[in-house]
Amino acid sequence: MIKIEGKKHDLGGGMIIYRILPDKKKRMVGPFCFLDHMGPIIIKVNQNTDVRPHPHIGLSTLTYLFDGNLVHRDSVGSVATISPGEVNWMTAGSGISHSERSPDQDRTISRPFHGLQFWVALPDGQEDISPSFFHYTKDQIPVEENEQRKMTLIVGEIFDLKSPVKTYSPMILAMIDAKKKFSFEFNFFSFEIAIYVVNGVVKYKEQEITEREMMVIDENELAKIEVNKGTKFAIIGGEKFMNSRHIWWNLVSSSKDKIEQAKKQWKEGSFPMVPGEKEFIPLPEYK
Repeated sequence: MIKIEGKKHDLGGGMIIYRILPDKKKRMVGPFCFLDHMGPIIIKVNQNTDVRPHPHIGLSTLTYLFDGNLVHRDSVGSVATISPGEVNWMTAGSGISHSERSPDQDRTISRPFHGLQFWVALPDGQEDISPSFFHYTKDQIPVEENEQRKMTLIVGEIFDLKSPVKTYSPMILAMIDAKKKFSFEFNFFSFEIAIYVVNGVVKYKEQEITEREMMVIDENELAKIEVNKGTKFAIIGGEKFMNSRHIWWNLVSSSKDKIEQAKKQWKEGSFPMVPGEKEFIPLPEYK
């Protein structure tokens, strides 16, 4: 088992994130190659969560919010406002650029912001598929609830639940809220699995996993965890890739040449751009 602690980053403008993946101990969990825990923070009046247009290749991004709102715009023409409990699933494939900004109506008020953003690497043979974007409302995301806990299935299948989110390799992402202290056993067989604690405490093999910590579960194990009342945590993972992925800035690929090509296109301005956006994040010079 591997334990990972989120690393704090101040992005400016009041935005604090904790980077969990990739980590030197573990680059990927199944196809998941990136996880940022955004907040929780209070965004003050005239502050914003704006992220200017930037490029992606070879992955899908998944955004899930607990508090706040974001407006997504991308180079295939999508415009969608995501609110708590909803899912944004953007597949970059051969290349997409996007921005994420505070809605205009939020900019004049103080408001909470809290969420998770994942990157999921695309499998061999599908890294260059056409880019796409899907927005799923809260009532489209399946939920199973009992007296112990509430389970929201964001991606994949578990028990009798099946998420509508279209994925390109087998995976799971489930969010669980503990109503009371309980124990939970699971085995996802061929999946590489991790527990990520948003808040509260989960115990695995006598080790406590606390807020902004991830524990990678031993492979092929019937895992048993103990969950404290009030804890919110995610089960994430999927089938491991046979071939490794290179990550440079926002670009993911099994091919270094494809990353170099995307870098060149972004720098030259020939990469697909977001309609209506006049800004963009320049290619980093330090990498």
